[in-house]
Amino acid sequence: NAFRPILLLGNQNLIERTCKQTPFYDLCVWSLKSNPESRDASVKKLAQIMVDSLKTKATETFDLIDELLQDGLALDPEMQKALTSCAERYNVIIRGDVPEINAALKTGDYKFAAKGANDAAIEANSCEIEFPTKSPLTDMNKVVHDVSVVVASIVKIIQTKFSF
Repeated sequence: NAFRPILLLGNQNLIERTCKQTPFYDLCVWSLKSNPESRDASVKKLAQIMVDSLKTKATETFDLIDELLQDGLALDPEMQKALTSCAERYNVIIRGDVPEINAALKTGDYKFAAKGANDAAIEANSCEIEFPTKSPLTDMNKVVHDVSVVVASIVKIIQTKFSF
């Protein structure tokens, strides 16, 4: 037990060094350090934790879209069209991109994993520009985009066989 803090510190350094290689350092560090599985994780496991975070954030966004579609906000035909399109985009992230990334990480096809993460980022951005006026999803779209970019960045670290 006396050595446990040293092990934790060592992995916190791994998290920080990994996150420094992503464009969203604070989001990366917060996401990883808030997950107890990151405590003794490899870089590959850190990527997996971020994929799980992506799935959670995308699902939360999809659920909000569903609520908004059932709310009075969707009575405006343009808003309903934008929300419906966003629901389709988030369905792609949750049912397509996330399983694709997970499968690619398991098989070691890191190029395909990075592609899936980049696709998820594009879907979140595409949702944002669907709205004719201010999007009610701006903050959530940004988080999903940024988490996706962090996933892609960590996968690229693994892909280049960077070792700590």
